[in-house]
Amino acid sequence: MTSTFTRLAFVAALAIGAPAIVAAQEPAAKGAPAPASAVNLNTASTAELEGLPGIGPRAAQRIVEFRTKNGGFKKVEDLMKIQGIGERSFLRLRPLVTVGSAKGEAKPQ
Repeated sequence: MTSTFTRLAFVAALAIGAPAIVAAQEPAAKGAPAPASAVNLNTASTAELEGLPGIGPRAAQRIVEFRTKNGGFKKVEDLMKIQGIGERSFLRLRPLVTVGSAKGEAKPQ
């Protein structure tokens, strides 16, 4: 939830016409920038997975463990079976990830 201070800073920035202050109030994305191409959930390293927004070392490790235990991801939606990845996180990640066939070909979702 937005704090009162943030709201006041936003209103003050609008009043004095300081777009730089407004931009500073925007939440910054954590971690590395979004990958240039879709990340294959079945072949990506933990480092590649950590490059996805909201995926840290623990979540990346859980993804690798899931695919090892279950023989890989059958569909991108299986990502929601990972602890800590809910619907909101999934919707943010969906355009950035893919699953591949056994031959390693990317199958867009």
